[in-house]
Amino acid sequence: MDEHEKLVSVLREVDVRFLPSDFGVEEDRVSVLPPFEAFLEKKRKIRRAVQAANIPYTFVSANCFGAYFVNFLLRPYEQTEEISVYGSGEAKAVLVYEEDVGIFTVKVATDPRTCNRVVIYRPAANFISQLELISLWEKKTGRSFDKVHVPEVEMVTLSETLADPENIPISILHSVFVKGVTTNFELAEDDVEASALYPDLKETAVDELLDIFLCNLPKPATAAFA
Repeated sequence: MDEHEKLVSVLREVDVRFLPSDFGVEEDRVSVLPPFEAFLEKKRKIRRAVQAANIPYTFVSANCFGAYFVNFLLRPYEQTEEISVYGSGEAKAVLVYEEDVGIFTVKVATDPRTCNRVVIYRPAANFISQLELISLWEKKTGRSFDKVHVPEVEMVTLSETLADPENIPISILHSVFVKGVTTNFELAEDDVEASALYPDLKETAVDELLDIFLCNLPKPATAAFA
């Protein structure tokens, strides 16, 4: 029995809705570099196994954790004068504040409207490009940064030459900030957008997230991109 069969077997024994910890790009709607593709394919297999077994589910695509990627892209804790820009810096990404992700997820987990649906966190105020993010930060801090562009061809080469799993982070950066995979598709009929589902909840816009950084700079997270 493989891992997917074991998971399905356990889920069949309990009367609960399955909400896997996807919390990233919408894996059924993106085309990415091979190292990231191999990672996403494992998640897709779990989705298909759950659906084939008629197990109740809610699949969440939270896109990019906002504070994490603001920290990674702007490096405010380093007081650097240079900021790396991946590709042209013009592709839009969705940066959702982690506290908002938590609030949305608590709601969708038990909402009957989200059962057997894909819920995507794409509030309009959270669409932003790297260049727009840097410009906002410059205005708020009164500083000017040197933008050091990392060409797409260099990122692709790194994804091909770095050992596994070190090749995954650069592949993720390429998909999100060069190809714009969190924003470059239209929502399908069965998709649910979280902020539209809960219009009374006020999500944290990227502009407001940067204000949080100004007042109380978070420590950089230790994770795949650290």
